[in-house]
Amino acid sequence: MNAKKPSREESIFLAKAAQAAERYKDMVDFMKTLVLSITPADELTEEERNLVSSAYKNMIGPLRTGWCIVSAIENKENSSEDEKRADMARAYKLDLESKMSGVCNDILGLLESNLLPSAAASHSRVFYLKMKGDYIRYLLKFAVGDDRKRSADAAMEAYTAAQDIAVVDLPPSSPIRLGLILNFSVFCHEILNEPDKACDMAKQGIEEAIAEIKTLEKPPNKDTTLIIQLLRDNLSGWTTEDKIEDLIANFLK
Repeated sequence: MNAKKPSREESIFLAKAAQAAERYKDMVDFMKTLVLSITPADELTEEERNLVSSAYKNMIGPLRTGWCIVSAIENKENSSEDEKRADMARAYKLDLESKMSGVCNDILGLLESNLLPSAAASHSRVFYLKMKGDYIRYLLKFAVGDDRKRSADAAMEAYTAAQDIAVVDLPPSSPIRLGLILNFSVFCHEILNEPDKACDMAKQGIEEAIAEIKTLEKPPNKDTTLIIQLLRDNLSGWTTEDKIEDLIANFLK
């Protein structure tokens, strides 16, 4: 490969090649080069924006899954009182947390310095603010104390800012608006421990999207349909959890 920096078109080609080869660290590097070379003076196209999102999502996804599994293993070993194995699992979990922090802080830095300042269009700004909230939320899995409070406030600020723009400028069936509702409601449920707020947000998002879809001449795109189903799945799961908790509470009275 030539030593010179790839052009915009070359970066996109290389990122897609890395994606096809499942070389997601390379994909991140190619898209980061593109972002740093054209933003904040110019705005990314929708394709470029989605490639950035996909690159970092595929980097953080396995780390998040791994962290959950290793945390469960650590808890199991703690309960079995096998101190050595518990310590090994804890050390591995901390290593995963370090790697997760690296990925999250990398994209959060790009969002602050380049992507958000370049976002002139409302859909771009909502997209990036949602990303900011998401990657702070991932860090909240293991944040503690004052750091957790600051991070939770920062995520809430990002999600709320995105929501304020979305309700004014994006149609209810927009995949970007629905994706924001999906992740914001998860934040409310899992991080803020506000299940009623999460359920109300998801219900309203579904109802408004379906009401708009009924007025459209063409069927909604597949992303809209998928996100509505994910919102329904979350609502179903959260409602079931609430019913079980109510049954337990009544039983213990």
